Amino acid sequence: MSKQSNTNENPAATAARPSAAEADAALDAATATPYAATPPPDDADQLRKKAAERDEYLSLLQHVRADFANYQKRVKNEIESNRRFAAQPLISELLPVIDNLERAMQAADSSGNVGGLLDGIRLVHQQLLAALGRHGVQPVAAAGLPFDPDVHEALLEQTAADKPDRTVLQELQKGYSLHDRVIRPARVIVSKAQPAAANTPSGLTKNN
Repeated sequence: MSKQSNTNENPAATAARPSAAEADAALDAATATPYAATPPPDDADQLRKKAAERDEYLSLLQHVRADFANYQKRVKNEIESNRRFAAQPLISELLPVIDNLERAMQAADSSGNVGGLLDGIRLVHQQLLAALGRHGVQPVAAAGLPFDPDVHEALLEQTAADKPDRTVLQELQKGYSLHDRVIRPARVIVSKAQPAAANTPSGLTKNN
């Protein structure tokens, strides 16, 4: 006869008992540290600081942009000025040639030799002036005009009763301008006022 166990197990209690895996999961859940989600900080001072930095960087960018635009404009103007006046050294070398041609024409007129040589010189003179004119070179007006120190250089002064004071009486050497810049002033003789007549003492007559 077989020996029976004295322990009588309740089938319902056995069914309600958790398995080993379920027990381990429950233990882990009970001992784990709960995760507390932290909301993003709402720091008004920090936001104001960031806004101030943003405005500072924006202002700096605007200044840099304005400075760069001014730099571009300045460089463009300098390039344009250099281009316009690039021929000035060449023109300065040609001006003495024109002077010599004019002197030769004056000498030919004085000697009465108005033959082919004089005609040729005049033709060359006209061609040179025309070539320079195409590059912006123009003679400076002088004779009969009021003296202008910006375009005239006074070498002599002479009294002239029929001319206002500081009037250009004669042009000794032509002046020339390149576009709006004088590259050589005209050398001229300028009128000056006549000295005032000396007062004659009463009762005396001035002898001629």
